Amino acid sequence: MEAEEIRNYCLNKKGVTEGFPFDETTLVFKVGDKMFLLMDLESQPLKFSAKADPEWSEDLREQYHQITGAYHMNKTHWNTISVDGLKPDFVLELIDHSYDLVFKSLTRRVKEEILKN
Repeated sequence: MEAEEIRNYCLNKKGVTEGFPFDETTLVFKVGDKMFLLMDLESQPLKFSAKADPEWSEDLREQYHQITGAYHMNKTHWNTISVDGLKPDFVLELIDHSYDLVFKSLTRRVKEEILKN
């Protein structure tokens, strides 16, 4: 997968915004002002960090050498995923999981606001 494919997929989700809050190469996607994905646009192969359920993270890291604890993030809740060698559908599943985890953590008011738009 390419960075633009991931970007378009993220932006098609309800309530998602993008920005560069840390530097000019780390694209951050948020829902309800909470991060759910960070993507280093200069990494080769392409890598991004996403949230995951801690138990699933352990399994993922054991099964896929492309998935590791996220650098500079809480490694219990964040993984870095190198897309090289992973099926696109699986990459999208990881993105969906991260988005869903963050969306569920939002207040009821914020969730309702996102869903009505």
